[in-house]
Amino acid sequence: MASLVHSSALSCSRATAALAPLPSRGDCRALNNGGLRTDLGLCRHKSNLPLLRRTRCDAFGNVRAQAMSVGVETKIASKADVGESSLQFVKYHGLGNDFILVDNRKSSTPCISPEAAAKLCDRNFGVGADGVIFVLPGINGSDYTMRIYNSDGSEPEMCGNGIRCMAKFVAELEGITESRSYKIDTLAGLIVPKLMDDGQICVDMGTPILEAKKIPTTLEPTQDGAVVKAPLVVAGRSWNVTCVSMGNPHCVALLDANEDVYSLPLAEIGPLFEKNEVFPAKTNTEFVQVLSPSHLRMRVWERGAGPTLACGTGACALVVAAVLEGRAERDCLVELPGGPLQIEWRESDNHVYMTGPAEIAFRGTAYL
Repeated sequence: MASLVHSSALSCSRATAALAPLPSRGDCRALNNGGLRTDLGLCRHKSNLPLLRRTRCDAFGNVRAQAMSVGVETKIASKADVGESSLQFVKYHGLGNDFILVDNRKSSTPCISPEAAAKLCDRNFGVGADGVIFVLPGINGSDYTMRIYNSDGSEPEMCGNGIRCMAKFVAELEGITESRSYKIDTLAGLIVPKLMDDGQICVDMGTPILEAKKIPTTLEPTQDGAVVKAPLVVAGRSWNVTCVSMGNPHCVALLDANEDVYSLPLAEIGPLFEKNEVFPAKTNTEFVQVLSPSHLRMRVWERGAGPTLACGTGACALVVAAVLEGRAERDCLVELPGGPLQIEWRESDNHVYMTGPAEIAFRGTAYL
């Protein structure tokens, strides 16, 4: 498992540097109890150590130190010194939906197992993320191939926020700063993200799939072969749901006019939707509050990841669902817990376009 991560772009090699006394295991635990633990699953605090920027303690109270500048070296051993394997990564997020990005261009298969990915995603004992994304060589005329493991080790077809993060990552790998598009092969088909001059990424998500058996769902079609406002009883409540696939399955529940989406017990009802027998491949579920015909608010329970701050394919699916139900226009601002996405279901080509940000959080090395 990933027991320690260095998240600085600077590296420390071994030499002789005089160090002040290091904090004890108890000091580290006290800091953890004080709420200073980061997404890395490590405690972080300032230090009076000369020529050191910070010290870090792993879950066992072992202390690590990071140099302030290149050339400053310490005698503190790392996991790599004793022969354990390591993984270089960069962490990105799309509106808080966070991913570990791995440069996997030298192999056509992911370089770690789903089990290892799940451990990396652990927010207490790993790096912490909603998933691990691997950048593989392109196939079938694409520039790159995307593979992704969820935080539970399962593999989805693709991820909307994740593909924006991947586009930013490959641009960094290539040293690209200007606007350009990438053709990315996914298990859901070819997806084309475009880096815009303003830093946003516009993604052609393709055509929504509405045929019930292709989503898949066993719910009976209600409108021209599509499942629109179909009744579904979950947790003792009758919901009207619309089912859409954006290459992965989505069940969209638009709420009553006066119902607040944040009043829903998401942790209780989310798993009941995800694993409901009418969704043979399980499902992502979006709960939607219509604020106006062009402004929608959503919360999501993601298949294999649980509640997340954003879901790109979910935002696309809910706009399609809201249009089919006659409650929204084709171009909408979708408000997610992590921030907004602009979604357009374009009538001219029937494609869905998603526009939003992707930001780097940090880069580092995980010891496996």
